[in-house]
Amino acid sequence: MLMYDAGELLLALIIILAGAELFTNAIEHVGQRYHLSQGLVGSVLAAVATALPETIVPIVAVFFSGADITVREHVGIGAILGAPLMLASVAMALIAIFAGARRGWRQSLTPESSGLYRDLLYFLVAFLIALLALFIPLSQAAPRLLASAALVFIYIIYVSNTVRASRYLVEQGHGTVADSPLLLTRLRLPHALASEIAQLLLGLVLIIIGARLFVHGVEELARFTGVGVLVLSLLIIPLATEMPEKFNSILWIRRGKDTLAFGNITGALVFQGSLLPAFGIQLGEWQARTDMLLAMALTFAAILWVLFLGLSRRLKPLWLLPTGLAYVLICVLLA
Repeated sequence: MLMYDAGELLLALIIILAGAELFTNAIEHVGQRYHLSQGLVGSVLAAVATALPETIVPIVAVFFSGADITVREHVGIGAILGAPLMLASVAMALIAIFAGARRGWRQSLTPESSGLYRDLLYFLVAFLIALLALFIPLSQAAPRLLASAALVFIYIIYVSNTVRASRYLVEQGHGTVADSPLLLTRLRLPHALASEIAQLLLGLVLIIIGARLFVHGVEELARFTGVGVLVLSLLIIPLATEMPEKFNSILWIRRGKDTLAFGNITGALVFQGSLLPAFGIQLGEWQARTDMLLAMALTFAAILWVLFLGLSRRLKPLWLLPTGLAYVLICVLLA
């Protein structure tokens, strides 16, 4: 059984890598075709497209699972809060590892700064609202609904501002440029918009299939741990669902496309830190529990560290690597 689970995880990773290669190649060509900035392509198009599969997890857990309502909501909330934690910690640490191994640990990372700060600040504001909503009594339905509405509004404004900044950034030399031909043209298909969209969808489908296989493999390996439902959801589900898609960022960081690499993560952070908590706040289990507060606190700490590195011009692999400690700490404290 163990060998079978390990084989399933390996197959899942191979499928995910193939999908990520197709996806990143296609999204670069789409961005180049429409003269979009790297920030818009990474933070909105790539981030939302790859985050959509994870968005389904808490919804399915809450509405379509067979367990009692408390268990279902714990699984959903664990997935909601665990996703930003994975992005802020493990995903950032992976960028540091692959960039450091390829370029040197003290070589500066150079994502477009205004987009990076915009993403991080929008996330911090949205996640702070989600944190404060933990302390709203369940009997106060109106304030909870207002908090959810505010998070949706924040994401709409974020997308609007990102789109508005795109044209200026293209003029400043931050336009998306594809480094290699569209991969589907190797099959002698014409290089047209339809081919770009087809490859984009094919890559996304492979990522989703691989992610689902990966989730199943992790669930089987974790089934015998005996860890609580909420804790397991915080530690395992986001690791299985969030991280596979971040191979896009690894591919981009290895190619020196720092804006796309960071944007894919920080854009997903804004998406996962606003729209998903907007849903979670309406659940009865969205309350100030120690494990939930700890997860949110470590997420804040990791993002504030990244923001500090950017503002102080110390955004280097060596200094970015400690973000991974947030995941190590929550594993130690909650296990």
